[in-house]
Amino acid sequence: MEALIKKAQILIDALPYMQKFSGKTVVVKYGGNAMINEDLKNSVIEDIILLKFIGLNPVVVHGGGPDISKALSEKGVQSKFINGLRVTDEDTVKVAQEVLIGKTNKEIVALINKHGGRAVGLSGIDASLIECEKQTTVVDGEEVDIGFVGKITKVNTEVLDHLYKDQWIPVIAPIGTDSEGNSYNVNADTVAAAVAAAVEAEKLILLTDVEGIKDKNGDIIYETDPKGIDKMIEDGTINGGMIPKVQGCVEAIHDGVTGVHIIDGRVPHCLLLEIFTKTGIGTLIKSDKY
Repeated sequence: MEALIKKAQILIDALPYMQKFSGKTVVVKYGGNAMINEDLKNSVIEDIILLKFIGLNPVVVHGGGPDISKALSEKGVQSKFINGLRVTDEDTVKVAQEVLIGKTNKEIVALINKHGGRAVGLSGIDASLIECEKQTTVVDGEEVDIGFVGKITKVNTEVLDHLYKDQWIPVIAPIGTDSEGNSYNVNADTVAAAVAAAVEAEKLILLTDVEGIKDKNGDIIYETDPKGIDKMIEDGTINGGMIPKVQGCVEAIHDGVTGVHIIDGRVPHCLLLEIFTKTGIGTLIKSDKY
């Protein structure tokens, strides 16, 4: 009986958060080990379905870089990256489409459906969901063409509105398109942030393979804001590959997202722990309206 009462108390402790976020949209960027480890896969999918059933509106954006690299390697193509962006020629973008839309996206949709959810797979090509233009990068002060890598110019939310406001869970592959029908590979974090801003999400949650942002003593910073992020970049607390990730988070805040969370997707049921507990398990970057 005592164990049952403890379970009931857990639900009661989560009630204020359920009330606060009911009807709100949560964009989940699904990536890292949570896409590889079978137990973690099931844990994340169960969390997403539970969010839907208790009244939140989850939208999933997934990555798939390792699968693309593997598929290219099998074709004898060596992946090349410049400033963290995959150089994407015409053949590479075709492989990226095949993998992200034809394999990874459908596997996630099938897993959600298997666990009792109702998922719909999309890419940025569908209904021109993600409009893009060619993105370049700068190396040693010079602009470099990196092929079919997309810079998002617009997110058309009409198809999403019909889905996530009803019974469906949209699952989005990060492939965009331009007005001429060309396809572009787009960074999944960037897609997730753009989608979150476009649908005015309450939360953008990035599943990563790190515990969150840490201070210089190695302790997790559970809450901060854009000014705090700028200060930590300036003093070197945030460095390396974490800089573009947090800059994307800050941009999402400026574009209207209420809160952005960087959490460890290696923790079972990480989404529930982050949303329905007081401190969460990762870093929350808050807007002024949080």
